[in-house]
Amino acid sequence: MCRRYVLTQSRARICILTETFFPVVGGGETQALDLGNNLAERGHSVIVVTRRSDATHEKRGKVGELLVFRVTPSGTGRRKKWGLLLTVIPALIRLRDRYDVILVSGYRIIGLTAVAIGMRLGKKILLKADSLGEMSGEFFRRGLGTVRLSTKNRAFRFFINTRNRILRRADGMVSISSAVRDELLEAHIRPEMIHDIPNGVDTTRFTPVSDPVKARLRDRLGLDQHAQIGVYTGRLVSYKGLALLLRVWREVVDEFSNAKLLLVGSGGLDMHNCEDELRSYVANHGLQNHVSFSGSVRNVEEYLQASDLFVFPTESEAFGLSLVEAMACGLPVITTTVGGVRDIVRHMEDGLMIKPADSHALLAGIRKLLDDPDLRTRLGSAACRTARERFSSVRVADLYSSLIETLASSGQPVGNATGSISEK
Repeated sequence: MCRRYVLTQSRARICILTETFFPVVGGGETQALDLGNNLAERGHSVIVVTRRSDATHEKRGKVGELLVFRVTPSGTGRRKKWGLLLTVIPALIRLRDRYDVILVSGYRIIGLTAVAIGMRLGKKILLKADSLGEMSGEFFRRGLGTVRLSTKNRAFRFFINTRNRILRRADGMVSISSAVRDELLEAHIRPEMIHDIPNGVDTTRFTPVSDPVKARLRDRLGLDQHAQIGVYTGRLVSYKGLALLLRVWREVVDEFSNAKLLLVGSGGLDMHNCEDELRSYVANHGLQNHVSFSGSVRNVEEYLQASDLFVFPTESEAFGLSLVEAMACGLPVITTTVGGVRDIVRHMEDGLMIKPADSHALLAGIRKLLDDPDLRTRLGSAACRTARERFSSVRVADLYSSLIETLASSGQPVGNATGSISEK
């Protein structure tokens, strides 16, 4: 049955608050940009407040339909993002007449300030986790390890517990997957505060292409027309299982001499950046003819459309946006049974699922897809249907629009988003 979401006609004024934003490339940044533009297209007034992560970025400028305000501290240091706890305060106060609702995309650090200032200014606050461990504090494990601390450190636990008491005073929290919902419930967030809305993909941009178009894309991107190309897109970070993938790919090319692996993306500002280690492994093991690095690109869809299969051996995932993008392009996928990925792929129906960190299963899955073109076609077609039916950015924006309008017009926290949407 086709569902049509009936929205109210009121116009909400929204401030999207996020640690980093376009032109930084990543799942959270992509979601914030697409959602902001989609909400603006629906008549909402949307601004973005973010960190000036590169000194060349304008302090104030337009990105698509969005007016973006960038605050200090600027630069690429990993610890500079903690400065946002303070530097967003004057920005939120100065811009208070431009918004009624603060939507925090990735509340691990800035959620604390957003709730405190939002309450002070009488604004509604909606918190959305982009990663697992944001509420529990596990997200900070590696960063703490660099200063020889653990998530059990008393001072850190005091900070997280204090922060969480404040975060619970938000007007709503978005769970992008069942894994995030479970984490929120474990943190004693009331069920009626949680709104189940997945991340969305622009299915007009991420879409299958014909064989002639695929051939032209390979020419444009400098890819071998006769290769069997596996692709990974996303940040080059340790928890995505990429070190394991390279070890497995050494065995793949022993059997499939024309197999090529594309790693599309960079380590960026992420504390889990492992790009240098991956490049060193490729050089040290003579894989230069079988593994390519694209660096950070803005035409991710073209790399997907030029490939034959998508490999996503992640070890931890709140959602898996790049996975859904690949599915929307009609690629057969092999991925792991972790976090939010379990909500997306059904084994042997629209993809292959393996246990995380299982090199034998990963090798067997890649072999299966490379060996069987009929299976690739069947899984790829089913994957595209799943992406279009469940994760289109249009559907997701409708859900957010309805929730935010209800939130903005309500004097009380609203119930689950699914309860505020009429279906016909």
